[in-house]
Amino acid sequence: MGLFSLFKKADTLPPLTDDEQARLAANSEAERVSQAARQREIARATAMKIDAIESAMAADIFNLPEPAWGSQRPPRPPREAGDDDFGDLPTTLLLADDALPLAAVDDNAPAVEEIAILYANGQSAVAQQMLTAAVADTAGHGGDRSAWWMLFDLYQASGQQDAFDNLSIDYASTFETSPPPWQAPAALAAASPGWAGLTPTESFSGVLGPHIAPQLERLRALAGDNPVLRLEFSRVAAVNADGAALLLDTLRQLQQQQRELILVGAAALTAQIRASLAIGRRDEGEAVWLLLLELLQLQNREKEFEQISMDYCVTFEVSPPSFTPPHKVAMAPAQHVPASPDRFMLPPIIEHQLGPLLPAIQQYAEQYPALVFDCSRLMRIDYACAIQLHSALQELAAGTEGRKIAFRDVNHLVAALLRLLGYANLARIYPHKY
Repeated sequence: MGLFSLFKKADTLPPLTDDEQARLAANSEAERVSQAARQREIARATAMKIDAIESAMAADIFNLPEPAWGSQRPPRPPREAGDDDFGDLPTTLLLADDALPLAAVDDNAPAVEEIAILYANGQSAVAQQMLTAAVADTAGHGGDRSAWWMLFDLYQASGQQDAFDNLSIDYASTFETSPPPWQAPAALAAASPGWAGLTPTESFSGVLGPHIAPQLERLRALAGDNPVLRLEFSRVAAVNADGAALLLDTLRQLQQQQRELILVGAAALTAQIRASLAIGRRDEGEAVWLLLLELLQLQNREKEFEQISMDYCVTFEVSPPSFTPPHKVAMAPAQHVPASPDRFMLPPIIEHQLGPLLPAIQQYAEQYPALVFDCSRLMRIDYACAIQLHSALQELAAGTEGRKIAFRDVNHLVAALLRLLGYANLARIYPHKY
């Protein structure tokens, strides 16, 4: 019996030592890193080929010899403390927003830069594969969220709502926070795809009453010549019946005229009005209830609209209004600065060459001491155009008048490209907040 036991022990492999286990783990990790490196090299090679074509196009634009890969990138000198300060200018508050984060260097900068270049040059499928892999590396243990935000933006720009929803579930479980809402810029941009230019803005504050009539009159007058209007409600404290009636009438007129609207702080204003109302109480007036329903409709919140419409029906003993989907309406987060100036809205796609966009920007610069570019509709700018735009803005920033520049509501894919090309040395870059 003892002999058979001896043979049985001989057939059993001895357990691995701690050193052997460590070597195996190191080899597995090395293989994973090696595979990731190979993927990045393939992506970089693809980007280099694409960039060679784009560089040739840029050379024709600038009438310069074709540069080598990477030589077009503006230098990125070391940043000194206080470089982000614009000085004591009257326009500082129009550009700066301490409550919002500036675009910062990512922990995985090389991979992020490659993805940004690929996406800029139209290689969305490859960029999506790399982002998916980067997200998988951080899933379950938190860490840097840059890849997640870039993938959210890519899904929204390409209209992949199912993939966006699946990523939202993983994001919520990984970071234990609410995921960003689905707001596809592609749908809004389709309303006026070729338009870019000055965006008339009206900022409302305090208690909305009869005194807002001149502001609303200005908006209606501007609607004739401007396809896009921006209304800011982030500083509104309350709404009375007279102000609600005026604002409601204007919003309905702008929707009938099929103007494209950007509403800032609409969600907060909706919550504020809703909290002030009670079923069966008519003290606030019927117009306030109707304004609440209009705001819910503009935000495409149909389920809440139906609930409030029934409350309205019971309170005023009338038939409930029907829900009508909004026409070309976008939401923007509440701002933390005083009234914003008229912004220059960039088009959804900028590629091949700037064309008429550059003269329009120069004309805008002649009218305003501070340049604020609205990037809420900008889905992609290609590498060559980003370089050309940087050169034009560098001249404006370095001129005798020293224009101050800011990019607002930038998607994270575009923000990564701008940071790579040195835009942070001449402008403030505010990615949209997730």
